[in-house]
Amino acid sequence: MPKSKGYRHSTRKLFKKSPRQKGLQPLGRLLVKYKVGDQVVIKIDPAVQKGMPYRRYHGKFGVISEIRGRAYVVSIKMGNATKQIIARPEHVYLAK
Repeated sequence: MPKSKGYRHSTRKLFKKSPRQKGLQPLGRLLVKYKVGDQVVIKIDPAVQKGMPYRRYHGKFGVISEIRGRAYVVSIKMGNATKQIIARPEHVYLAK
């Protein structure tokens, strides 16, 4: 069995930011409070490693099912399965 290449393997292009967006997000992004039942998009911010979901879920739509401390539990449908993803607010955006 080959060795694991790490949690962020092959994410150089996936998590790339444009030069004007580099660095941390504005503070207002962190102050948004989501409620249970809100539809959100998981968009991973590479500047913040804490509470980062796995790269497979980048860009996926889901519904917030519960709140755990500072993080949100997002339910995502993948095929016939429903996945529960724990992500902090830096990596969650309200779906429009």
